[in-house]
Amino acid sequence: MSSFLYQRPIHNPLSDPYSISPRSSSNSQKSYSIFSPTALLVLLSLMVVMGVFFPWVGMRESLFSVTKPSISKWRDYTLAQAVSFVAQNGTVIVCAVSQPYLPFLNNWLISITRQKHQDKVLVIAEDYATLYKVNERWPGHAVLVPPALDSQTAHKFGSQGFFNFTSRRPRHLLHILELGYNVMYNDVDMVWLADPFPYLEGKHDVYFTDDMTAVKPLNHSHDLPPPGKKGRTYICSCMIFLRPTSGAKLVMKKWIEEMKDQPWSRAKKANDQPAFNWALDKLANKVDLYLLPQAAFPTGGLYFKNKTWVQETKGMHVIIHNNYILGFEKKIKRFHDYGLWLVDDHALESPLGRI
Repeated sequence: MSSFLYQRPIHNPLSDPYSISPRSSSNSQKSYSIFSPTALLVLLSLMVVMGVFFPWVGMRESLFSVTKPSISKWRDYTLAQAVSFVAQNGTVIVCAVSQPYLPFLNNWLISITRQKHQDKVLVIAEDYATLYKVNERWPGHAVLVPPALDSQTAHKFGSQGFFNFTSRRPRHLLHILELGYNVMYNDVDMVWLADPFPYLEGKHDVYFTDDMTAVKPLNHSHDLPPPGKKGRTYICSCMIFLRPTSGAKLVMKKWIEEMKDQPWSRAKKANDQPAFNWALDKLANKVDLYLLPQAAFPTGGLYFKNKTWVQETKGMHVIIHNNYILGFEKKIKRFHDYGLWLVDDHALESPLGRI
């Protein structure tokens, strides 16, 4: 893996393996003084050539033989290689990001770094700008699974671009499971306040959070909640932990199947979450599912809108999801208002630095 992540030595065009020797000729026996006009002219010419031409050759070598390979190698970087590189103790933390969400990625990474889990993070870039930017700052921690998406449409909730963006998620997760790794998926409009891994109790197949705002008792059941008004549950597809079991793989395959049955259209602007819920509901009796505690993993509609509940559960919160609101600026403002927008003052804590 290390041979892939580091550039091979640059060939020096000035290092010639063959020494330059004078031609042997009967006409070459004539000797010249180094102080003769001819010899001085030859020396001057050599100095000009060595001082001007060869540095330009070196500059071209640097520009065209270093920069381009360092970019092109990330195009060939595979998900299997990336997961193998970042995984620790058989576990990887994954997010999917398009270029407009880079500030949110950095904010999320700062919070993860504070919990000392940043080294196992893999960014699935949905466009080449994100792939290059992340790997330039943090080599090996971003991968693009072709085809690349249009970064300007992939972030607009309800658009076909957003559907295309989110519909790839179960395929990425299934691939990682088939490689034999545990995988945690997060949306990057989240902030970690504590380490979530101690909450992944037992050996269940799939762990998830409820997206409903109704307050649950602190000792609520960890079973899949009952269906809501639309005949299905309201589980969030933005925070998931999966073990590489046959049950978890079955859920991912069913999720993919449900997405195919509910394609995006102008009349029905679908996204991936209803399909995820249908998959869980239909497999609830076949797969070991685990609902994470609401106090630790609240939906944004609860955390940001129920001050009484927040006060009653103070100190219990682990991951905060900035959902139930649309728009970059609105999300950033809400994070600012709650002291959760970290990039302005703490960017250097991120593996990416200030971007």
